[in-house]
Amino acid sequence: MATDDQAPWGRVDDDGTVYVREGDGERAVGQYPDATPAEALAYYERKFTELAGQVTLLEQRIKRGASAGDVVKTVTHLREQLVEPSAVGDLEALRARVSALDSTVDELTQQQSAEAQKALTEAVAYRTALVAEAETLAAQDPARVQWKQVTASIDDIFARWQKHQQDGPRIPKGEGNDLWKRFRAARTTIDQHRKAFYADLDATHRDARQRKQALVESAEALAPKGVDGIPAYRGLLDDWKRAGRAGKKYDDALWAKFKRAGDVLYAAKSEVVAQDAAEYEGNLELKLELLTEAEKILTVTDRVPAREALTSIQLRWDEIGRVPREQVRVVEDRLRKVESHVRQLDEQFWEKNNPERQARSQGLASQLHDAIGKLEDELATAEASGDARRVKEAREALDARKVWLDAIG
Repeated sequence: MATDDQAPWGRVDDDGTVYVREGDGERAVGQYPDATPAEALAYYERKFTELAGQVTLLEQRIKRGASAGDVVKTVTHLREQLVEPSAVGDLEALRARVSALDSTVDELTQQQSAEAQKALTEAVAYRTALVAEAETLAAQDPARVQWKQVTASIDDIFARWQKHQQDGPRIPKGEGNDLWKRFRAARTTIDQHRKAFYADLDATHRDARQRKQALVESAEALAPKGVDGIPAYRGLLDDWKRAGRAGKKYDDALWAKFKRAGDVLYAAKSEVVAQDAAEYEGNLELKLELLTEAEKILTVTDRVPAREALTSIQLRWDEIGRVPREQVRVVEDRLRKVESHVRQLDEQFWEKNNPERQARSQGLASQLHDAIGKLEDELATAEASGDARRVKEAREALDARKVWLDAIG
């Protein structure tokens, strides 16, 4: 005999058998011994709640975009569990919810298939772009590229390839192999060009190193010549500039030795310059004293003593020797001024005593003397006659001739 402790979706018989109502009938789901009817029903209702929880979880996963393959497996599993589950509850409603997921799964499958195809297309395009980058690098003229940059670039492309291969969608084997072959070929070409470039560079550096070593030895051999070795050292320096690069490590070491050899020569020159500077300072003092004496000639107007004094000064000037370079123009300009004064005195003398000019002056003076005599006679005659106009004209003409005569005298 059934108990009164019934639930909407199940009941417990007098012998403790638990039944679930399905459609127009009922089905035994099990027994829960040593328990009250309420406890027995509650146990199998919890079983139903667990099944319903699995369905709800699947619905939520579908909304979040779970994998269609995983969803299909879960739906199949739930269907198997809901055939005759040992649970009490609205099993038909639960089965209906699972069945309703079929259309959702179809839509999800189509959507995910489209997304997968799109992702695959994008993945192929990305890998193809990486291959194109690598092939562009490989196609450059090996003699013109910056190999550090090219090496860094191909390494970066390969790193992106590996990351995409790990994180991105799986590309069909045939297509993936073709792209990899192209990428590997481009990278191999770059490696071959780089090795050839550095092999040539090593040979160039080796030749430059040998030439520079020889230049160092030649420079060191100049040390005994001291200052006289500087012109030859400058020639070696020109050869050094044309020798090319020997590699930073060797260039720095060889240059240090070459420069030390030059420092020896220029140190000798510095000693000579220092000695000359001391001597030149003494010469400067002597020439300044001589200039003080020379500048007194500027007040002399007689060319003969001026020329004699200047000649004496010039002879002593040359005997003194050089002065510091920065003072050369200063003292030379002062002496040139005195020499210019004496030269002007000479020019004035020769201009005044030029025989041709004297002959011309004497001829003109004779003519003026004759003209003055005649004008004096005319003036006396005019004054005697009382002709004022003739007197004025004669006097003006006479005065003019006298001025001319004074000018050439």
